[in-house]
Amino acid sequence: MLRSFDGVEPTVHEDAYVDPAAVVIGDVTLGADASVWPNVTLRGDHGPIVLREGANVQDNAVVHEGAEIGPYATVGHTAIVHSAEVRERALVGMGATVLDRSVVGERAMVGANGLVPEDTEIEPSTLYAGVPVERVREVEESPWAYAGDRYVRLAREHAESSEPLE
Repeated sequence: MLRSFDGVEPTVHEDAYVDPAAVVIGDVTLGADASVWPNVTLRGDHGPIVLREGANVQDNAVVHEGAEIGPYATVGHTAIVHSAEVRERALVGMGATVLDRSVVGERAMVGANGLVPEDTEIEPSTLYAGVPVERVREVEESPWAYAGDRYVRLAREHAESSEPLE
């Protein structure tokens, strides 16, 4: 569902995929091949949200005002990104929370259920995990960096073949 807020409507690229069960409100921009999955909430009511090309936000995740999800980055199931930046090909794991003014660097990974406190910088190509997160190790080459590519293909399949059942 796409909704305006305070006269501002979401901007959705023609090649982006928004599941019918997702909620996208206000100042939200979805780039080419971005995907928004079932029960996701993107609420840009008091600050913009931008999903760059190929970014994906998975089932039950919440992204709120002032957030940017970089090209081919992944926000996993039930994760929360609040007023933070997730850079190119980074992964926010399932159930993780990334708080205000934090930055998840390129190809970095936040482990499942991790908590990234406000004003935290996650180094590029590293794995951070825990509550609060701590640096675990460098990640030289991870298949998770290519999750965005898989979700571009999957979104196209859903757009072409999914139909609601009555």
